Amino acid sequence: MDRKEVLYSVEEGIGRIVINRPEKKNALNIRTRQRLVEIMDEVARDQNIQIVVITGSGEEAFISGGDLNEMKDMTALQMLRYIGTYGQKLYNKFEQLPIPTIALVKGYCLGGGCELAMACDIRIASPDATFGLPELKHGVIPGGGGTQRLGRLVGIGRAKEIVLTGRIIDATEAEEIGLINKVVPKDQIEDYVTDMAKNIVSQGPIAIKMAKVALNESLQGSLDSGMMIEAFAEAVCYSTRDKREGLDAFLQKRKPKFTNE
Repeated sequence: MDRKEVLYSVEEGIGRIVINRPEKKNALNIRTRQRLVEIMDEVARDQNIQIVVITGSGEEAFISGGDLNEMKDMTALQMLRYIGTYGQKLYNKFEQLPIPTIALVKGYCLGGGCELAMACDIRIASPDATFGLPELKHGVIPGGGGTQRLGRLVGIGRAKEIVLTGRIIDATEAEEIGLINKVVPKDQIEDYVTDMAKNIVSQGPIAIKMAKVALNESLQGSLDSGMMIEAFAEAVCYSTRDKREGLDAFLQKRKPKFTNE
């Protein structure tokens, strides 16, 4: 596998993933997806990593979609296997990762790229970013979670319009409808996302994980089940050394020194 197609580094608790296929507008081929699965497994095992930022190489695209050359001759059975390994399963790994994820989006964010961005916890985009799920134009549907996650972010009415028309939207509209969190000028976006990641890393690491569990549950189950998960998550926090350190630091008017314990 050519690991240069996906660059991965860790610094100060921040994992950074760069899809590095600029000549293909960072389209996700099978090799790239395999490497992303490997990285997600590595991140889940590494207690030193507290947040992941994913972006695309170059200025033209975050991820322009899946590599259609690899998909065009797939049979129905092959597509089911693909979805269960490097399609939905890959995006689910981002959503279910115990730590937060940020998508830093510049340029095209279409198809599978949009699906991956939606599986991240936070999406920050430059003004030139464009978003869409144009799969119906190719006679297929957004099969990597697009029909499920988009409605949860923007509402089912807008989701149906975007999917059924295949319309591409700009960053301003994406922010207005809640598809992304914020539009940041292109010359500032890297620093903005880095500062946001460092801010998140400075919080209690166990509390971050528990908050993500509770927030994800709020989209899946009933209010009662979500409240129960939240109560258990809070109880877990109160069993940690970090909880004591956090409260002591607040009362003593100093910065906490969390140890992830």
